[in-house]
Amino acid sequence: QVQLVESGGGLVQAGGSLRLSCAASGRTFVSYAMGWFRQAPGKEREFVAAINWSGDNTYYSDSAKGRFTISRDNAKNTVYLQMNSLTFEDTAVYYCVAGVPPSYSGSYYLAREYDYWGQGTQVTVSS
Repeated sequence: QVQLVESGGGLVQAGGSLRLSCAASGRTFVSYAMGWFRQAPGKEREFVAAINWSGDNTYYSDSAKGRFTISRDNAKNTVYLQMNSLTFEDTAVYYCVAGVPPSYSGSYYLAREYDYWGQGTQVTVSS
């Protein structure tokens, strides 16, 4: 079992930055790919970013590419999402996820490939 606890959300003005953190319990953190999804009110949940177990490979949605950076510290069992140049459209609840996506193209982008989900942290960007 893996438990995930997000932190770092809050209210920020458009153009600002936030860094989300996700602390994972368990000694097998290094075995899991980690990622972030988000869900805005009235919208479907969407993929934001993911990182493989070693941190060598990262994946981003088109909206996150160039503005967000995902990273992990396996010694601290923590994954981060640095978000820059935030816009109103980034307002959402952000969920940390952990799993072992199979090795087919696109697997890291799919919610169904992640077994563990955090409770979410609210990010609100004021325009």
